[in-house]
Amino acid sequence: MTQTQREGGEEGTRGIGLLNEKPLHSALKRWIAEDGDRFEVSIDGFVADIARGRTLIEIQTGPSPPLKRKLATFLRRHAVRLVVPVALRKTIVQETEGGVETGRRTSPRRAGAIDAFRHLVNLGEILGDSNLSVDVVLIHEEEVRRPSPRRKGYYIEERRLVSVHDCVSFHHPADYLGILPATLVEEFTTADLARALRQPRWMAQKVAYVLRTAAVLRVVGKSGNAYIYRRTAST
Repeated sequence: MTQTQREGGEEGTRGIGLLNEKPLHSALKRWIAEDGDRFEVSIDGFVADIARGRTLIEIQTGPSPPLKRKLATFLRRHAVRLVVPVALRKTIVQETEGGVETGRRTSPRRAGAIDAFRHLVNLGEILGDSNLSVDVVLIHEEEVRRPSPRRKGYYIEERRLVSVHDCVSFHHPADYLGILPATLVEEFTTADLARALRQPRWMAQKVAYVLRTAAVLRVVGKSGNAYIYRRTAST
């Protein structure tokens, strides 16, 4: 296969279509790709990143709301695998507007699989669909920043994949329960969950919402204004 075929490729062919894609999305597509995959396949008014047999693979590097409609449409007739990259390690690269590197540093923040819930929370009820699986890919990425022409500071020009460190998969709704610490009591509030996860309360609320939507948690009461959660018996 020629370089042109790999970068341009016709819709639905074996070539990996990369035109107009951001570098992180393109690199993850290459990392996921297997022999026999089809790329940029038109299905029910949307374009799937990868079609592998009857399974469609979507890579989420953009906002969740537009993706939700796309996934809901695909899930009517297909199994769907959603790939969510999370920066376990991030290198911040500063460039001039012309693309000349002026410096780089390592971000002190270390993310983990739980950070994917920031994105999953916006997908709502489709998380409970048995045809949907989620792969959280933990990566080292470069975040390229350039001076903003309109205000002080920088804007993010692009994200680049440096390496893949690990992948945490949720193939069944019950798999989401693996995010809960073993020390968490049987019935708990999001305040309890925040302490167990060592996360802020707002993050625990996102996790609880996702798990509730995936039907692996249920509300069994209230403590003041806080809901009390319990794992469902079916899990």
